[in-house]
Amino acid sequence: MTMALATPAEGDRRERGRTAVVALTILVAAVALASLAIGPAGVDATEVVRLTGDLLAGRDPAEARLGHVVLFDIRMPRTLLGLVVGGALGIAGAMMQGLFRNPLADPGIVGVSSGAALGAVAAITLGGGVTLPVLGALGIGLLPAAAFTGGLVTTVLLYLIATRQGRTSVATMLLAGIALGALAGAVTAYLIFRSDDLQLREFTFWSLGGLGGATWTKAVIAAVLCAGVFVAAPLIGRALDMLVLGEAEARHLGIEVDRMKRIIIVLVALAVGTSVAFAGVIGFVGIVVPHLLRLSIGPEHRLLLPASALLGGALLVTADMLCRILVAPAELPIGILTAVLGAPFFLWLLLRRRGLVDL
Repeated sequence: MTMALATPAEGDRRERGRTAVVALTILVAAVALASLAIGPAGVDATEVVRLTGDLLAGRDPAEARLGHVVLFDIRMPRTLLGLVVGGALGIAGAMMQGLFRNPLADPGIVGVSSGAALGAVAAITLGGGVTLPVLGALGIGLLPAAAFTGGLVTTVLLYLIATRQGRTSVATMLLAGIALGALAGAVTAYLIFRSDDLQLREFTFWSLGGLGGATWTKAVIAAVLCAGVFVAAPLIGRALDMLVLGEAEARHLGIEVDRMKRIIIVLVALAVGTSVAFAGVIGFVGIVVPHLLRLSIGPEHRLLLPASALLGGALLVTADMLCRILVAPAELPIGILTAVLGAPFFLWLLLRRRGLVDL
């Protein structure tokens, strides 16, 4: 019996990856604390420590104090939602790049974002203030529920189109995703054309992305929905490593390729659909984060996936902090900032490493 041993280079890369995961965990904690302490409301780090101490000691810190409201009712759920959404977009990007065997693949490439946007526009056109009884009991408005449903329906259609005789074609999935995205975009444009000024303004703010509407209910529901993604994704890391080698090679190595494709599609749809539903359309996180990590810690998905979730969360919360303070007391839509910073950085990264990237 022979045993496969890692080469020194592979061992060094794995050790570097583990170190990066630990460092990113510390970074997430630091960014979260900074998000609680930084903002235009004047609640600084000292106030955060005092209010947290009051809460842990069982003392009532409220007494209608502004600091308590800002910290526990606004900043904490906003920070949690930012970590969840950023982590979901980062890990979805890593899975998509592994599935398509292309480091430039985008989570929105399968049309999930376009379907979610169509659902949101339909909800706004029908009346964004409408709340169904069950959704109202959960504290969820029609818009996020419709956005999530739109993304889910798009994913189901994509799977039905790309699957024949139990096998899912990645090429067909890519082309069908582009077609479904274009179709959803056309219907979205028509609904926007028919909307009034108030509905158009609401969709504009939603389409630019942001965490300003975060509540404890939304943050917890998003965390629950994405918890399965965060747990399941690292477990399929080895299978993704095999898929990168090619489908035939993965089958020879014992991977159920078509079953794995279905799992990845569902996880990506859940992550992206949840993110779009609760934070709007936020670009470039799913492209830049896993690509940057792949260049720095290597392509092993068992480390790349959790690292992408951590860096994605830290990046989005940092961007949200900047959005709150750059134009205070107003708030810059987070989608604008991620595009302005992400696009040039990604182009620089692509041009710098273009010799290593096979399109």
